[in-house]
Amino acid sequence: MPATPTRDPAVLSRAARIRLACFDVDGTLTDGRIHFDAEGGETKSFHVHDGMGLSLLRKAGLRVALVTARASAAVERRAAELQIEAHCAVADKLALVERLRGEMGIGMDEVAFMGDDLPDLAVMRSVGLAVAPANAHPWTARDAHWRTVARGGEGAARELCDLLLGAQGVLDGLLRSSVDGRHA
Repeated sequence: MPATPTRDPAVLSRAARIRLACFDVDGTLTDGRIHFDAEGGETKSFHVHDGMGLSLLRKAGLRVALVTARASAAVERRAAELQIEAHCAVADKLALVERLRGEMGIGMDEVAFMGDDLPDLAVMRSVGLAVAPANAHPWTARDAHWRTVARGGEGAARELCDLLLGAQGVLDGLLRSSVDGRHA
């Protein structure tokens, strides 16, 4: 099996079962800062490595969803570019994730969720693989099954993507097809 971000057998076992990967946005896919322009519009910065990881998960057959409590055109645009789902202005993240897994006919043990703060905690306590970026708030991080080395917005999501792809045995095939030019 290719190198994965962790060698912990319990985490790898959890990762091997995942079919739905959900990600909080602010503090997970971004550095957590929110910028407003002079007109009150919101801007966010996303790391290109995270985007590639999310795309690779989708190409590997996993359902990928961004789940954020904020209404955000930037999140919707980024998700559309990556051809993944965006669920914005979500008041109850756990209820949404339960609905998504129900649509797929899978158990919560087949769901991964990456989050960094209190609005993510209920979901993280309910899924098969709860992940927190390195800079997650301590109250949330203590409930994660695994923590990334990278901080939110600096490649943390890619670490989870790589973990899932490696644990599920699809990483080598994706790497070969990328080198062959089939995944540009």
